[in-house]
Amino acid sequence: MSNPANSISPLDGRYHNKTELLRPYFSELALIKYRIQVEIEYLISLSKEKKIPELKPFSEKEQKRLRNIYLNFSADDASNVKSIEKTTNHDVKAVEYFLQNKIKKSIHPWIHFCLTSEDVNNLSYSLMWMDALKGPYLAQLVSLNRSIKKLAKRYKKVSILALTHGQPATPTTFGKEFAVFFKRLDRQIVQLKSHKFLGKFGGATGTWSAHEATYPKVNWIDFTKKFIKSMSLEPNLITTQIEPHDSIIESYHNILRINSILSDLCQDMWLYISRSIVKQKKLAGEIGSSTMPHKINPIQFENAEGNFGLSNAILEFLSRKLAISKMQRDLTDSTTIRNQGVALAHSYIALISIASGLNRIDIDLKRTKKELNDHWEVLTEPMQTAIRKSGKKSGYEDMMDLSKGKKIDESMIKDVIKKLKISDEDKEILLKLSPSSYTGLADKLTDLL
Repeated sequence: MSNPANSISPLDGRYHNKTELLRPYFSELALIKYRIQVEIEYLISLSKEKKIPELKPFSEKEQKRLRNIYLNFSADDASNVKSIEKTTNHDVKAVEYFLQNKIKKSIHPWIHFCLTSEDVNNLSYSLMWMDALKGPYLAQLVSLNRSIKKLAKRYKKVSILALTHGQPATPTTFGKEFAVFFKRLDRQIVQLKSHKFLGKFGGATGTWSAHEATYPKVNWIDFTKKFIKSMSLEPNLITTQIEPHDSIIESYHNILRINSILSDLCQDMWLYISRSIVKQKKLAGEIGSSTMPHKINPIQFENAEGNFGLSNAILEFLSRKLAISKMQRDLTDSTTIRNQGVALAHSYIALISIASGLNRIDIDLKRTKKELNDHWEVLTEPMQTAIRKSGKKSGYEDMMDLSKGKKIDESMIKDVIKKLKISDEDKEILLKLSPSSYTGLADKLTDLL
């Protein structure tokens, strides 16, 4: 490729090494290759239709030769197609003419037979997105979620002060907080794996009019069902000229949710580091600030959050735009859907950044213990519930008067507990509690993963 320093987009410039695995799915070469795949597979399927006697079935050898056109598609081939497009000013027609140069003349009339360009495009874009998701993107996401699960297990007993509304709250464990993110992501991964993508193949206005007029004895509905399923897609038989994009939009929303969940993780990690309860490993030669030598900035989480934001902005726009088409169709969907790979690439870069960030963190046990010991007021929660248990309804109000807006330490809490009019058993339980031990079932919840 050209020098990355000359790229307009950071995806092909600054991040070109990180997006390399996505190029076989979203580059211009990839789009042309997918279109050729659809055209070739359709041609082979047509030849197998017995009620089209003018096109004889291809032998196994001929099928292999035809498939090799897209299986061995090269950069030179892509340049050839783009050269043809300079004359046609139509990208799909350029593919048809390219194939004419690769296939014997007697077959030329059957290339792109009865099709509109959207028949080829909708399958191609869905296949590109689906293959990229279930290939490098899912591999990176699953790997990241495994790392999150390992962190949940590693830190399941490490108590930390929780914050609600940014204020000290009932303690939790660092592992349990990771467990929350693992479960959220795991649910989205299941949906991502099981999602079905739709495809249409019904001609210029979704009526198979040219097909029916030319070969009325062919059951074009059954033919289309079989063909689309052979491409690993589900047939959408009732459409306009375009497949209305609803199924691919649903998949965009899946990635939107994944991006948002992980943005939440990034912000939490940023705040843990800001509170100094999470520390980052030093990397030799790395500079945090050009003027402040002491800094180790949480750049991986910041990078990820920014890339997730860009990804979501594009996916949100595509989700709104692609659902709307003027009458049978207009060109805006073709113009915009080309950017689906840009959206996924930003998300993919963010996954890599988070994995890198998580790989260099550790909990600062001294800081977590100090933070917890600075906030004994969190034990007013179990104290007020014990008072209520004893039958006194003002337990909450009593503890509020004791603690709200005041600095509370261990000795004050224990003095109050000793004076409470509750059972000796409950008093003993409260006296044994500390902010570090008041984590409920947090470690057991982590064991549910």
